[in-house]
Amino acid sequence: MNFNQLLEKKPIETSVPCRVDFGGTLDISTFYLPLAHTNPASFNMALNLRTFVTLTPWTKNRIKVSSRGFESIEVKQDQVRFDHPMGLMFAVASFFNAHGVHIHINSSSPPRSALGGSSCAAVALISAFYAALGQEIKPEKIVWLAHTLEASVAGVPCGVQDQAAAAFGGANLWEWKMGETGPKFNQLKVFDTARDLEGFNDHILVAYCGIPHVSKDINKQWVDSFIQGKTIAVFEKIVDITKEFYLAIKAKNFDLAGQLMVKETRLRLGMTPEVLDNTGKKLFERAVALNCGARFTGAGGGGCLWAIGEQDNISKLADAWKSLLDPIENAALLDTKIDPNGIVIL
Repeated sequence: MNFNQLLEKKPIETSVPCRVDFGGTLDISTFYLPLAHTNPASFNMALNLRTFVTLTPWTKNRIKVSSRGFESIEVKQDQVRFDHPMGLMFAVASFFNAHGVHIHINSSSPPRSALGGSSCAAVALISAFYAALGQEIKPEKIVWLAHTLEASVAGVPCGVQDQAAAAFGGANLWEWKMGETGPKFNQLKVFDTARDLEGFNDHILVAYCGIPHVSKDINKQWVDSFIQGKTIAVFEKIVDITKEFYLAIKAKNFDLAGQLMVKETRLRLGMTPEVLDNTGKKLFERAVALNCGARFTGAGGGGCLWAIGEQDNISKLADAWKSLLDPIENAALLDTKIDPNGIVIL
């Protein structure tokens, strides 16, 4: 379908938040289906480091993608490549049979920071195409479409928590299940009021280690060890800890939440020591020393860490983390808060 004429009337712009998480990997069907008896769940919270997607008119039968941090690429509609760094964006465009469109992607989070950037961009792009077509924006439908498209071109098992945070926003526990006709999730909000959600910001910290991550490497190790039966018991423990973590935050017991975060991180380190790089290990150890919890985001191995704890301890940790990060190129504390909103059509 030629989107040129549709977009000449009005370019479409959408945005979605990225996320930090706890209990990741459990959102991959490789894990949550065999572990169904444990009621697997992942916790995450959306951050106001949003990804923006804009659709503007372009040449008929051609698609152009421009994204901050990557070289722009323009191809004929019938010559798209799904193994390109922008392959997921081309997969989305192909789903809509789109051409005559220039896709602009601008993310507020650092490139490859393990905050779910590519999945966020897919959610935003799908939303943009639906908006251009004048169709209703249905967050749950968009979550599953974005996930399925990513899984179809990634070449590795993919989770769905990134897409869920991007589409819905806020802080949530996501329960992963098999429904009557396919996979489904239940969304359990952490806080009932906007005031409580806003207050949570005083108990968290997010840092970028300065080194981009490559999630396939560590995720593959987790998947392989689970399939081989070596780590099933470990992931059963992670299921329990994740749900305890959610209840601790809901009860505003941030000291307990921090202890649970340390426990989960150490289980991950036992399976894959490289989940924390050298900087990440220093940040983690400093957090533990100051009675806070700290954890990598996504599949770790670079990218970001986030911390949780009582307000006074988090304040001390912010100073300590800043001292550790200042000498490292590109590393920094991120100026971010929880974003209560998911998909926004601008």
